[in-house]
Amino acid sequence: MTSVWRAAEPADLQSIYEMAKTTGGGFTNVPADRGKLRSKLESAAAAFARGDDRLGEDMFMFLLEDTRTGRAQGTCQIFSQIGSAWPHYSFRTDNFTHYSGELGRSIRVEMLTLVTDHNGCSEVGGLFLRPDVRSSGSGALLARSRYLFIRVHRARFADRTMAQLRGVIDEAGSSPFWDGVVGRFFGMTFREADEYKAVRGLQFIADLMPKHPIYTAMLPESAAAALGVPHPSGRAAQRMLQTEGFVYDRYIDIFDGGPTMTAPTDSIATLRDARDAVVVGIVESVDGGLRVIAAAAISPPSAPPTPPSPRSMAGSGSIARPPIGWV
Repeated sequence: MTSVWRAAEPADLQSIYEMAKTTGGGFTNVPADRGKLRSKLESAAAAFARGDDRLGEDMFMFLLEDTRTGRAQGTCQIFSQIGSAWPHYSFRTDNFTHYSGELGRSIRVEMLTLVTDHNGCSEVGGLFLRPDVRSSGSGALLARSRYLFIRVHRARFADRTMAQLRGVIDEAGSSPFWDGVVGRFFGMTFREADEYKAVRGLQFIADLMPKHPIYTAMLPESAAAALGVPHPSGRAAQRMLQTEGFVYDRYIDIFDGGPTMTAPTDSIATLRDARDAVVVGIVESVDGGLRVIAAAAISPPSAPPTPPSPRSMAGSGSIARPPIGWV
């Protein structure tokens, strides 16, 4: 099987929708809803088409496509800046020590505090692969290609990048963290709140969430056990993030309790270690040799390399096939 990584376009709606139905819920960046997917694809098309080189509120959506069948094998996204249109809320886990001189003892407690510390960051997210291609190296291709895209268009992204991993969700589509903590203040199920968030943002969180810290010692065991724990399908993604230099800094998702990973953008390993080179030819296959991920900048033979537009970089416009992929 040969796959290509390219910009997702409105014409890909049906293919991505069929893939979205296999996510298993709790994955609002790839919703199994045609209307929401259409809106995301239109937003991505506008981001790729924008010509000016400034930090905005763009969302770039990419597609891993089987060239033989045209089937969507996977997808990923980059948000150039979060928290500008809608605040981005997280729980920060803080530890405090209380001491009683009368008793001669101290107690260490952990609390969840509602914060917007990641407003202004870039975000890599929405990475999903069909189960039958997860052992093929495609996950690494999707993840690392995003960092090369950021490198080529560095001015359009923030100085810090975050990734939000999906938390624990049971077979019924419920979240132990939501049921034990946040859901008690909203009167809606996890699925209802997740869908509402995808359409209308997070302002309802600010309106209804208690403003005081929540002591984790008061949580049900099932909710406490889910704090900062990724969904089983996201463990490989967490390892890849750690390899790139992302760290878990005690921030969790307010819906499912999944971990938030962060890194200085210029310290992301793939972005930091990438090197410029001139491609002199492309052949079908070579025995041995170096396996690389390449982000191409197209220039006339006599001209020095110049960064491509985001749209051509992702395989649209004047380039017939995406310049990022396995070489």
